[in-house]
Amino acid sequence: MANDILGGLLKGFSSFMPQDDPNTKLFQLGNELNDLQQQETQAYAVIGKRVFSNVSSDPEFGDLVLEIQTLQRRIAQVQSQMKATQDEKEAMEKRAQALRCPECGSENQEGVKFCGECGAKLGSSACSSCGTENPPNTRFCGECGNKLL
Repeated sequence: MANDILGGLLKGFSSFMPQDDPNTKLFQLGNELNDLQQQETQAYAVIGKRVFSNVSSDPEFGDLVLEIQTLQRRIAQVQSQMKATQDEKEAMEKRAQALRCPECGSENQEGVKFCGECGAKLGSSACSSCGTENPPNTRFCGECGNKLL
């Protein structure tokens, strides 16, 4: 994906380069060649997947079938690890954001009630009754009227 973004940016920049310059032409042809090779690889992958479904029970391809199945299991494990790591990252970011003062943005220690930088009241603005997130320093929930801590 990063290559797609970078490639798109570089292609966009090539329009600003002198079109009669051999370096520009080489750059553009290199990009076109790369795109065509990626399309070819994708076409082979589609063919391979179709053939695989037909030969997976053929003993001649037993070793390759086992290798692919092992790779598929490993891919699923890595995807699961990525999801868990992403969830952990989001939780860490949420905790860090909860420690930031809504007024001045300073990071405070966990458990303090007032910002050490500006003195603003800290704490969750989520309603304990209905769970609605309210603006900082709001005294009553805008959804259900419950008094906020």
